[in-house]
Amino acid sequence: MATVGDENDSTTGGSDMSVPTVAERPVSEFGEVTLPMPPQEGFTADDLDRIPDLPPHAELIDGSLVLVSPQKRFHMLMLKLLEQQLDDQVPSDLSVYREFTLKLGEKQRPEPDLMLVGEEVSEGMDSTWIGPEPVHLTVEVVSPESAIRDRERKPQLYAEAGIPHFWLVDRDDKGPVVYVYELDPVNKRYTNVSVHRERLEVSVPCKLDIDLTKLPRH
Repeated sequence: MATVGDENDSTTGGSDMSVPTVAERPVSEFGEVTLPMPPQEGFTADDLDRIPDLPPHAELIDGSLVLVSPQKRFHMLMLKLLEQQLDDQVPSDLSVYREFTLKLGEKQRPEPDLMLVGEEVSEGMDSTWIGPEPVHLTVEVVSPESAIRDRERKPQLYAEAGIPHFWLVDRDDKGPVVYVYELDPVNKRYTNVSVHRERLEVSVPCKLDIDLTKLPRH
C-alpha cells in the first residue's frame, strides 16, 4: 500500500505580526516584480486577508506564500468534471467547495482544489476560510509546477488535521487517474485504498459514481 505524508511537520508557531509595509523588488526577465517582505517568523494564516493586492488563489504553506501559476487545460477540465459530478450526487448534508482556503494552523492555509464540507461550518458567510472540522474530503488535481506540494506536503497537512478522506487526481498517457486515500487516525497518515481510471466508484465519504471518460481527451 502506498502512503502519503511520511514527513513530520517541524514548523513552529510565531508571534502574531502585522503585515510589513516594506517590499522587495527583484528584477527578472519579466521586469520589476513586487513581493511582500515576510516577517522573520514567516507569514501567518490571517495575513492572507491583510496583504494587499495578492493574486487569486494565493496559499500559505509553512509560513511561506505560494502563488499559483496559470491552470493547465487538464486541470481546469478535470476540476470542472469533478465539481459537476459531486454537485449532482452528494447528499443534502454535504456541500462542494471549490478553491477555498482551509485554515489548518497559524502557518498553514492551503487551498484544496475541491472539498466536501458538512453542515457544521461555524464560520459566517463573509469568512474567507474554514477550519478542518467539517471537512470530509479534500481533492488535489496535480499540476506540474506544484506536483510536490500536491502529492506530499498538502496531503500531509490534511492528514495531520484529521481530514478523513483525500483524493489525488493525476494523469498518464491513458487519461486521468484518481488515487483514493483514507486516514489512519492513529498515525495521522493517509493510506492508498484504491486507484480508479475510467470510473470512480466509492462508498465514503458518501456514495459516488463518477464517469472519468467524460473528460475531453484532446
